[in-house]
Amino acid sequence: MKWQQRKANKLDPDLIEKYQLSPIMAKLFSLRGIDTDEKLNFWFNASEENLADPLLMHDMEKAVDRINKAIDSGEKITVYGDYDADGITATAIMTETLSILGADVHYFIPDRFKDGYGPNIDRYKEIVADGTQLIITVDNGVTGIEEVKYAQDNGVDTIVTDHHTFQNEKPDAYAIVHCNYPGQKYPFDDYCGAGVAYTICRELMNDTMPELLDLAMIGTIGDMVKVNGEGHIIVKRGIEVLNQTDRPGLRALINNAGLNLGTIDEQDVGFNIAPRLNAVGRLGNANLAVQLLLADDDIEAQKIANKIEELNNRRKELTVEVFQDCLKQFKGNSWQKQNTLVFYNPEYHEGVLGLVANKLVEKLHKPTIVLTKSDTGEIKGSGRSKKGFNLFNALEPLKDSILTKFGGHDFACGLSLEENNIVNLRNKFEASFYTSDDLEVKDYDFELPMDNLTPQLLTEIKQVGPFGTGNPQPIFSITNLQITNFTKMGKNEEHVRFDAEKNNKKLRVVGFSRGYLNNNLLPFMTQIFIKLSLNTFRGKSNLQGIIEGINFSAPKLAIKNPVIDLRNEKYVMGFADRYLLFDKKNIPLVQSRFGIEKEKINLVQDYQQDNETAVLLDAPRNQAELDLALNRNYQQLYLRFLLDQLPVESLPNKSYFGQVLKYIYQHPNLTPDNYRTVAPYLGLDYDSVLFILRVFFELGFVKLDNGRLIGEKNPAKKSLSESKYLMATQSQIKFIRQLRTMPTAQLIDYINNFSK
Repeated sequence: MKWQQRKANKLDPDLIEKYQLSPIMAKLFSLRGIDTDEKLNFWFNASEENLADPLLMHDMEKAVDRINKAIDSGEKITVYGDYDADGITATAIMTETLSILGADVHYFIPDRFKDGYGPNIDRYKEIVADGTQLIITVDNGVTGIEEVKYAQDNGVDTIVTDHHTFQNEKPDAYAIVHCNYPGQKYPFDDYCGAGVAYTICRELMNDTMPELLDLAMIGTIGDMVKVNGEGHIIVKRGIEVLNQTDRPGLRALINNAGLNLGTIDEQDVGFNIAPRLNAVGRLGNANLAVQLLLADDDIEAQKIANKIEELNNRRKELTVEVFQDCLKQFKGNSWQKQNTLVFYNPEYHEGVLGLVANKLVEKLHKPTIVLTKSDTGEIKGSGRSKKGFNLFNALEPLKDSILTKFGGHDFACGLSLEENNIVNLRNKFEASFYTSDDLEVKDYDFELPMDNLTPQLLTEIKQVGPFGTGNPQPIFSITNLQITNFTKMGKNEEHVRFDAEKNNKKLRVVGFSRGYLNNNLLPFMTQIFIKLSLNTFRGKSNLQGIIEGINFSAPKLAIKNPVIDLRNEKYVMGFADRYLLFDKKNIPLVQSRFGIEKEKINLVQDYQQDNETAVLLDAPRNQAELDLALNRNYQQLYLRFLLDQLPVESLPNKSYFGQVLKYIYQHPNLTPDNYRTVAPYLGLDYDSVLFILRVFFELGFVKLDNGRLIGEKNPAKKSLSESKYLMATQSQIKFIRQLRTMPTAQLIDYINNFSK
């Protein structure tokens, strides 16, 4: 990752005076383009009264007229929603408003497991058969070509209200109310489904309907749409309404989340409230969440909220269980050298696949798909990726050949396929992998002023919020810092805490999932990037920093060491001029996992530069390769030897060779890939099985017949030591192990003597 500082012109002093902006507020506003009297006035003073005329949105008048006609005629109306926080709040907004107007209104939330996402033809048939005369979709509908046609053909009008991207064909609905409809005049184009529903209800009621803003805000934050423009009004005013809400359901949900009315902010909504609503649709039927939001009885609302709390806790447990099982598969199948990952277990819970895929990408730094089997036998899954690899482009070509269903965008997708195509998917996905030459770029605001680091500073920063998509939470840098009081935290010491000191001022800093940091690496940390938060302990509140990123550079020492031994460190610091590799197969891994720029990577055999800071990042296969690397004039050389392309970490015991050969003779119809499943049964990982098979091929003990492993009937008697492949691998393992474990003084002495 590469960090770059945001740039902007300074704010006009007259504006700073008029709006009584502190220095840090003035800088943050200018960096976000909120730099005129009109924009600042909007930011501080705009309310729901300043939202644009709903009639500017496409088909609004047509839709409202049809809804009013249905109400006046006593027609049965069904609101067709969705099972995420946005769809749930949108359903509640529309249902509540229509109820106020006296409509015969009902709602339907599709079941994630039975109905899938969006319009479902079987559910439409049921809704039509049940006497509905008007269907209103919320947070879905633009893909419902077949479903809308069926309803219209059977005399049921459909009003589609949505915010998702249109595909090649639009549904032939009675009306389409959409915040981003091509050519419309509505000035804000990034509402969520709840935001669109709220806009319709403003027009239906001919009122700003502030009592709906808490729901519209939860949908906005839950769906991560823009919180600037009109999104700023929705979120800012919605948080104010939420902190005073009389809704029994929200009060019960807030109580169970351990939050306090009057202090809730956008982070509380994003990390505590929206996930609880999402959990219902992930593990059960999201109708329960709509019931909660529409409840008007405190006792009933608390009962529903308690059920939701149980589902949310179960969601957390399932996420951990599936995540840990995937890590077990990762190790057991020896997928460390894979560029992409496809996990499958028919027992995985479908509702947490996306959450787990996201956690795996964060930990393993590889595009990942997680699959399970539905009750109908269909294989369903979710995929996640990160910047540098377009997941949609990689998988979309498989739509007709391997995948039965597919949809998504650059970094996330959903898919379905037949079970016999999982191996094909795994192979095609791996073949699609590429590495981007561009590192992910992340913006920060400016150097944190170390004076007056008090809770008041956070109060000032919050006035530039609420923060979210389109208005990112500020990130500050602290450069040339001193680190003191460093300590590890957490059960497995996966987090760190320290004081960042500069100019005789200090700030307590916490690094979540930064357990790789240690005293050896601290001197290399020359710049940290943090978000500010409040830490309250025993009634006392103090400002603290949460690490978002770190820049490393070589320590400034009086005498520069020509050779630095960092073999025991797993983390790669990206400050060197050159990262040298012995094996070109490691290049994609270095780019994707470690985020090293392509122009900084060289193969040892091609490297001709002088006087650079260089890193030996992977391990040589033998002493000749090491000596070739040492025969250069470096300014400074860092020893890492982190990676290798060894087929196995250690040679399998001789008894395992016998077990595998016996198994092959007993099971002659298995393919090599089948041994992914067999390996744990044999007490081996998959890499070890493949290694043994290759030795057997060389010695003539085993052959492939139409892709099946067959034991030779009368093989020649040979000892394992006659395998050149085995002996060469044994030699490489011994050399690399010696290189990685040799005492520092001995290794550096060898290097120094070599360079003399």
